[in-house]
Amino acid sequence: MKLGDVIFDDIPLFHGLPATAQDKIRDIFDIHPVDAGENLITEGEEGDEMFILVKGRVRITKSMLMPGMNLPILEVDNQRKVLATMDHANHPIFGEIALIDHETRSATILVLEPSFFLRTNRARFFELVEREPIIGNILLMALTKRMATTIRKSNRELIKLSTALALALSRYNKP
Repeated sequence: MKLGDVIFDDIPLFHGLPATAQDKIRDIFDIHPVDAGENLITEGEEGDEMFILVKGRVRITKSMLMPGMNLPILEVDNQRKVLATMDHANHPIFGEIALIDHETRSATILVLEPSFFLRTNRARFFELVEREPIIGNILLMALTKRMATTIRKSNRELIKLSTALALALSRYNKP
């Protein structure tokens, strides 16, 4: 797969942008192939790249324990939780948080079949933002909306987990 094979208008992040803007955006990306069984991103590692899945399938997992934590009550074979399995149909984005803030990766992305990703890094992305402020603003707003959606979803899940834990503890503490 080549960069020219990717139809940028099919990618939700770039919907509605004129072809001239998409051409400028295309310049900051390259194609990144990854074989099945390899991690695209590994939880806990540092990174500054963002990826958009354009062909293939991945599984997103997260550790159920924080680094260094050992809880004998959680004696399970696999201490990773599968968050999602995704294919290229909706062109999912990975690594946008690290692109913005250069923090450690919050999940692991395992490639399930040979896959291709659009890839950019912080230097290329913010050079575009500085050179093309209107395009940059549109991209930053789209990424911000995506992150806000993720935070809202996480907040709902946190409330569910907190409620379940409170109920379990209240049952456990009854004589």
